[in-house]
Amino acid sequence: MYTLKKSLGQHFLHDENICQKILEAVLQKPFHQLLEVGPGGGALTKYFIELKDIDFKAVEVDDEKVGYLLKTYASLEGKIIHQSFLEIEKPFEGKFVVVGNFPYNISTQILFKTLDWKEDVEFVVGMFQKEVAQRIAAKEGNKTYGVISVLMQAFYNVEYLFEVSEHSFKPPPKVKSAVIRLTPKTDLLPMRDEKHFFLLVKTAFNQRRKTLRNAVKSLFEEQILKDAIFDKRAEQLSVSDFARLTFTMR
Repeated sequence: MYTLKKSLGQHFLHDENICQKILEAVLQKPFHQLLEVGPGGGALTKYFIELKDIDFKAVEVDDEKVGYLLKTYASLEGKIIHQSFLEIEKPFEGKFVVVGNFPYNISTQILFKTLDWKEDVEFVVGMFQKEVAQRIAAKEGNKTYGVISVLMQAFYNVEYLFEVSEHSFKPPPKVKSAVIRLTPKTDLLPMRDEKHFFLLVKTAFNQRRKTLRNAVKSLFEEQILKDAIFDKRAEQLSVSDFARLTFTMR
């Protein structure tokens, strides 16, 4: 059939119950265009291609898997983007959904790319390594709260849907997994602009053990740094705190 490539982070889903649960999570909201990232052996793809009135595309970098999918599912002809997801152009005009059992070695990069397309991405349903899913969903005050938590939660509502045993995959990974759904926020937090917001968040967490005053002092005037909020560490600030602070940056 096909071989598994560790270099591409391949662990293929074979648990039909989990496939059905992911499908249900996708179908809870209406959409017309769907992009699957990393279809692999087609565990989810076989359900997506049966959806009525849906324009479906899949992006797959692995030559062997592309050949297998085209041979197994004739209806995929012309619907596979044979590239790395990280290198493709936006796959549809207008609104679309992103779904997948994401390759764990690039899963956070996948999210950052969807963030670039956030005006058109209606929602994301993705399988992640459990620890990564927990970081994305973490709230302030939690040790797992970090850059990915703040940046994704600033623009998306994050739902931690369910966890997945390693035995749902072939070969079983050495980690547990979890599925989350991200839906764009309708009321975005006021911020100076995204450039300042991203810079502040990344700078603050780059030295997360330090107080904010020491971690981000290059970004603010000395007078501003006297505010008590700078006594805190990055993980103690809410997403809205970061957004609000962008207005006082240099």
